[in-house]
Amino acid sequence: MTTRAIEDTSMGGTHRPSASRRSAGFSSSIKFLRPFMIGGLLLAPSLAMAEEVLNSGDTAWMLTATALVLFMTVPGLALFYAGMVRSKNVLSVLMQCFAITALMSLLWTFWGYSLAFEDGGSANAFIGGLSKMFLAGVTVDSLSGTIPETVFMTFQMTFAVITPALIVGAFAERMKFSTMLVFMSIWLTVVYAPVCHWVWGGGWLGDWGILDFAGGTVVHINAGIAGLVAAIMLGKRKGYPGTAMPPNNLGYTIIGASILWVGWFGFNAGSELAADGVAGMAMAVTQIATAAAALGWMFSEWISHGKPSVLGIASGAVAGLVAITPASGSVGPMGAVAIGAASGVGCFFAATTLKRAFGYDDSLDVFGIHAVGGIIGAILTGVFAATALGGSGFGDGNETITAQVMSQFVGVAATIVYSGVASFVILKILDAVMGLRVDEEQEVEGLDLALHDERGYIL
Repeated sequence: MTTRAIEDTSMGGTHRPSASRRSAGFSSSIKFLRPFMIGGLLLAPSLAMAEEVLNSGDTAWMLTATALVLFMTVPGLALFYAGMVRSKNVLSVLMQCFAITALMSLLWTFWGYSLAFEDGGSANAFIGGLSKMFLAGVTVDSLSGTIPETVFMTFQMTFAVITPALIVGAFAERMKFSTMLVFMSIWLTVVYAPVCHWVWGGGWLGDWGILDFAGGTVVHINAGIAGLVAAIMLGKRKGYPGTAMPPNNLGYTIIGASILWVGWFGFNAGSELAADGVAGMAMAVTQIATAAAALGWMFSEWISHGKPSVLGIASGAVAGLVAITPASGSVGPMGAVAIGAASGVGCFFAATTLKRAFGYDDSLDVFGIHAVGGIIGAILTGVFAATALGGSGFGDGNETITAQVMSQFVGVAATIVYSGVASFVILKILDAVMGLRVDEEQEVEGLDLALHDERGYIL
């Protein structure tokens, strides 16, 4: 039994005696208790070390959660995006997601994991060190809590895979494949790894008391802001918005959204890194928030446009998954309903009214769903984490809703500014060195043929 389990069982159903009874019985019982006290002192070191003993139940769950999160990118996100682009670009989006999965896996192995999670002498509040480059010291026997470090590393790798892949939807149908690969490589190193370290690797946002259980800032706001910057810098697709650009296969999109929904249980419940009650609640609130958001978007669209759409309800579900991500380890069921409903309605208006008002061409609404959903979820986490509202409590140093919401604002603002500025600088340099966008002839022909010499559909 682990220390966690010992603590849980020892707390259940106990009652503390009054002060007078403790005083009266102390001298008469001390001799009787002395052998047990000595035994407890001898046992204490082994109990303290118990947290570092491999737990097969936790390990089995984390192996499963890791596979679920990887399944979210390929095929989940790949199909979700591929169904929404035009038929001449379907393979290009699938290729981008697949190539990112392979490339980010190697870069995470080479230096990403070390930069994000290295806790040696060179680590600090802003970036990790390089002592674990090429997974040095990560062996069969090394542990991270109660699971093998290899499992923890691979679980975190799947987050490093899906976060850059999310950005693809913002510049779909117009970015060079070669430039995309270079951009994602630099972005993982310069943007994702530092922000991951800030929140989860012992960095300054974690010390600030931010609550981000599974990646509202690290994954969704980070990717959503980078996507918006990329969409603006590349410019609008030829013909947008005057030319109709309908999805080529909404069947792909709903299948992809369904895979994301299922895989997200690994994303959120897996972030507890243990098979326990917190993981169970994270799974429950993930389902509840997603359902509320899907219906929130559906009814918003129904009222605004007269009919609910398949694309709308699928987008709403993803918006709910995004918003509950930072909150999944901190809020209760009713908090999940509120966060889900707020994200479904809020992301609907961001992806429609807001996008039309500002005129940017975020092809597949990466900003409207991931950045906006992440912001809604991150801020509302600070509210619904309150125990009075069914949550599990605030982060370190925060004792009120106001204090926790301020911490959440700091995390959101820091991520927006850093991701936005860094992404802009990286793209600006790449534009000067190798160019960002395919030429007009390639864009008209479609990226499937122009960049990959293949067709998604044989006519």
